[in-house]
Order: sequence, then structure tokens, then C-alpha cells
Amino acid sequence: MGADPRFFPARGPFRLAALAEAVGARLVGEGDREVSGVAPLALAGPDDLAYLEGRRHLAALRAARCGAVLVSEDFAAAAPEGCAVLVTPTPQLAFARAAALFHPRPAPVPGIHPTASVAADATLGEGCEVGPFAVIGARAEIGPGCIIGPHAVVGAGCVLGAGSILRAHAVMEHCLAGAGVVLHQGARVGNEGFGFVTTAAGEHVTVPQVGRVILGDGVEIGANSCVDRGAGGDTVLGPGTRLDNLVQIGHNVRTGRGCVIVAQVGIAGSTELGDFVVVAAQAGLVGHIKVGSKARIGAQAGVMNDVPPATDVVGSPAWPARETMRAFARLRQLATPKKDDKTGGTP
Repeated sequence: MGADPRFFPARGPFRLAALAEAVGARLVGEGDREVSGVAPLALAGPDDLAYLEGRRHLAALRAARCGAVLVSEDFAAAAPEGCAVLVTPTPQLAFARAAALFHPRPAPVPGIHPTASVAADATLGEGCEVGPFAVIGARAEIGPGCIIGPHAVVGAGCVLGAGSILRAHAVMEHCLAGAGVVLHQGARVGNEGFGFVTTAAGEHVTVPQVGRVILGDGVEIGANSCVDRGAGGDTVLGPGTRLDNLVQIGHNVRTGRGCVIVAQVGIAGSTELGDFVVVAAQAGLVGHIKVGSKARIGAQAGVMNDVPPATDVVGSPAWPARETMRAFARLRQLATPKKDDKTGGTP
């Protein structure tokens, strides 16, 4: 059972030979055979393409009813009889590319809805779609082929590169964004940073936040995530960086290329991430630290110091993963009562 056509109309069907060529796989089976959709292995029917990622799903593959499956060479022989096999070293990646053929991102429907508000001096590129009650501010520059969804806001002076999308209720202010940027529903970019000085009497005096947000090409920001503008310099998310839903990025944070920041992460001001850093869910990073390229931060970690490149850290306070696992093992030993211990162990 593939995607619900009410929400995800599919192109196709596609010949397996054409699909194999498109995703870089080697076809074992009939090249003229067609599939009309993609689906998970457990739900796929005779007209669907599925994939196997790893040994733990072998039983599901043997019981599968899919018409074709993407697998690595090691597991190709496990496919059930009658199922065409597309061999690739990266089945999940190939499946993602195949799924994009069946369900490409919707193209903009050019035009400006009558309820939208577009400033007279704003510039819109060719083929843009501006939805109901959207707002495009003065001097804003929107590249060709962009989609500005219902109630979305492009603030005064903002720049949005070609092929970008602001989904419903997304807002960008004080922002320069590259091509192919996506702000999902309710995302907020360019908010005033959390900067203030407290007087002796306890009054909080706001420090004007006069920086910008710079989004590189291909940045995606999840639903209800917030990216504060810089206090003086800029907040920068490098090309290809992806934020999950409910992420908070503080003022003057900088990331490198291709960083992945998962749900409910909070990164405090002026922290810097190198290229391809992964920050797992609910982790918190204090301000003014540096995380090296290809480092990985574990879920719910509390990062209070610099993290070297290509280092995994977990726990709160965050330590290198191996050290933390050894410490946990030692704690378990201390907490386990000995056979002759009549006290029942440490309370």
C-alpha cells in the first residue's frame, strides 16, 4: 500500500530498468516490468517498490509482497520469488531518490492571491506563487520559482533565493537566504535575539539586536523552530544544514555545511559548529563554545565545553561517549549488592 493519492498524487508507473538507471542500481529481473508506487517493506504490494536496510529486517523481506525491492548485494538472495531485485550499496538512499521520482515536490502555481499583501517596491522573480494572506514587505527580493504559503511573511529587505519555499505561517525577517531554502509551518527566522543587561535594581534592559540571519543554499528549518538574528554580527546556517521541528538557535550561532540539528535542541548564542555536525534530540549547548566538524552530540546531552572534531559526546555534562559508557558501567557495579552484602546495596 503506497501513499494516499488524496495527499500525495504519484507520477508513473515507471519501468524497473528506468528506475534502476535513475537511482544507480543493478537490476536483477525484468526490465520492462513496471511499478506504480513506493511503500515500506511491510506494507508494499505487488505494484510497489520497497527497500531493505540491514539484516534485522530480513524476516520482513522474506515475507514481503512487494513487486520490487532495493537491497545490498549481501541480501539479494533473500528476496521472495517473483520479486524483482535492484542491487545497490545504499538501498535507503536509492529508495529516497526513487520516491522523489514518484512524488516530486509540487511546483509553484504562478500568481498572487488577491488577499496577499505585496509591497510596491518588492521584487518577485518569474513563476512565484504567493498564497492567501501572505505578506511580502518593502524592498524584499524573491527569486524565481518560490512558493510563499498562506499567512507566510517575508519581512522588509529580506532576500529569498530561487526555488525556496515558505510554508503556512512561516516568517522571515532580517534574513538573507540562498536558493532552495525551506521554512516549514510556523518557523520563525530573524527574531530578536535574547540579549539584555540587568541593572542593580533588577531591571532587564534590552540590547538592540542589529545583526542578520544568513541561510545558505538548501537550508531547511522545521516547523515551529526559531533562529534568532545576530546581536551585532550575523547568525549563519551553512549550506545544506537541516533543523528539525522545535529547535532554538540563539543569536550569532554559526554552523558549517550539512549540519543536522534534531528536535528540541537548544544552542545558545555565539556557539560555532563545524561541517556535518549532528546534534541529537533535546541536547543543549551553552554559548561561546566550538564543536568541531563531524562531531556528534547525543540525545539530551548537556554540552558545556568545546568538542573536538569527529568526537561523539553523550551525557550531561557531556563527555566523550566511551568515557561515559565506562563511567556508567562502574556506577552499575557500585550499585549492585554483593552476594554477602546484607544491607541490600547502596540505597
